[in-house]
Amino acid sequence: MQIISVNVGMPREVTYRDRTYATAIYKTPVPGRVTLRHLNIDGDAQGNPKNHGGPDMAVYAFGHEHYAHWANDLGRNDLTPGAFGENLTVTGMPEDEIAVGDIFAIGDVRLQVTEPRTPCHKLAMKFKDDDLPRRFAATGHVGFYFRVLAAGEIGAGDEIALVSRDPARLSIAEVLGLWADPAAAPARLARALSVPALSATWRGRFARRFAASTGGTGPLEWSHQKLTWLEDRGS
Repeated sequence: MQIISVNVGMPREVTYRDRTYATAIYKTPVPGRVTLRHLNIDGDAQGNPKNHGGPDMAVYAFGHEHYAHWANDLGRNDLTPGAFGENLTVTGMPEDEIAVGDIFAIGDVRLQVTEPRTPCHKLAMKFKDDDLPRRFAATGHVGFYFRVLAAGEIGAGDEIALVSRDPARLSIAEVLGLWADPAAAPARLARALSVPALSATWRGRFARRFAASTGGTGPLEWSHQKLTWLEDRGS
C-alpha cells in the first residue's frame, strides 16, 4: 500500500445549472511533503463544512486503480490524481478489503477508517455529468474517509502500513451495500451499529433505519431479543 499523490484544494465558488456552490473538490497534487493535522491537510479545506470535513472526514482516500475505469467511462485521458476530490490517491486499498476501524500508519501518522465516500452533486458539477454520482456509487469503488489519530508529515511515495484490523471486519463495501439496500435486515444494521469506529453520520443513518424497522427498539436490546427468540425455537 502506498500514497501515489497528496492532493489539496481551497474552496471556490462554482456555478452549475443556475446555482452557485462553494466547493473544494478541485484538488491538485502537492510537491514534496506536507503536514497532515487532525482536521485537514495543510492547504486543504471544505467548501461546505456542514456536510464535509470534521474529525470523521478529515482525509479522503481513493484508489489509483480506479482511474482506468473512469478514463474509459468519461472518455478522457487527462485525469490526474485528485480528479475525484481525494486527498490521498493510494494503491492497494480496495473497498472490499478495507474495513471501518482499520488503523494504518504513514511514518508517524496514524489514520483510522471511518466511512465510505458518498458521491454528491459536486461530482456531477465538476464533470458536468448529472448521472456521474449514480454511476460512481454503483461501481462500489468510492474510496473512504479517515480520522486522524496522530498527525504528522506525509508525501507522495510514502508506504502505508497496516497497524491493526478492526475485529468486526465491516468492510467499506458492506457499508455501501447497506446504504443501497432500503430493505436491509435489522441484524445487518445492528452489526454496523456495533462498530465503534463508524462515523457519527453513518451511525445516525443506520440508527434511524434500524429504529424504523424494529419499532424503535435499540440495537443491543433487539439483538438480545432476537437471540432469545432463536434459542426458544431451538435454533
